[in-house]
This record gives sequence, structure tokens and C-alpha cells, in this order.
Amino acid sequence: MGTRVCSLDELVVDQATRVVIDGVPMAVVKDSAGDVHAIGDTCTHGEISLSEGFVEGETLECWAHGSQFSLISGKPLNLPAYEPVPVYQVELIDGDVFIDPNATKEI
Repeated sequence: MGTRVCSLDELVVDQATRVVIDGVPMAVVKDSAGDVHAIGDTCTHGEISLSEGFVEGETLECWAHGSQFSLISGKPLNLPAYEPVPVYQVELIDGDVFIDPNATKEI
């Protein structure tokens, strides 16, 4: 089990929330389908916090230069970013969100 980061009710639909676990910054998103995702919070193009960006469907867009990252795979969907961000395993237990910063998903 990972670290508790918040309750599910604290997450706003289609809005990223920045959390830091053991020094690892992450953007946590509850999408419009109710699924919770956690990806690396730092854009691979410009060292910008992705949690300040825009959620649309299953993507998180960097507010600075417009690169969109898949919440599922971490892969950038357009330039200028071309390197993926890590995707972390999320567990929902009794209405709480748990994330392990050492458990990245392989997509």
C-alpha cells in the first residue's frame, strides 16, 4: 500500500492537485469518469508544474507551452514535449487515495 494523499471527496473533477510524496511531485486527477490518475508533476519540456495545467478527458495540458500528457500512459500527445512523465499506481481504499511513489506503471 502507498501513502495516503487525500480523500476521494477532496479531488475536484477535471482539476489537477499537486502532491509530494517522499520528495516526488505528482499531479493527481479525478477525471470526468471518476477514475483517479497520478502522473509526474513536472513537464518534460520546460520544468513547469503540470498540476497548474488543464484537464480535458484523459489528458493534462501544460499551461506554459501546450503539451498534453496522457493521464493513462504519461506519454506526450503533442510537441514541444517528447519525453513521457511517470505514471504512478493509485489505490482507492475506503474513500481515500493512496499512491506509492516507487510504483510506476509500465505502459
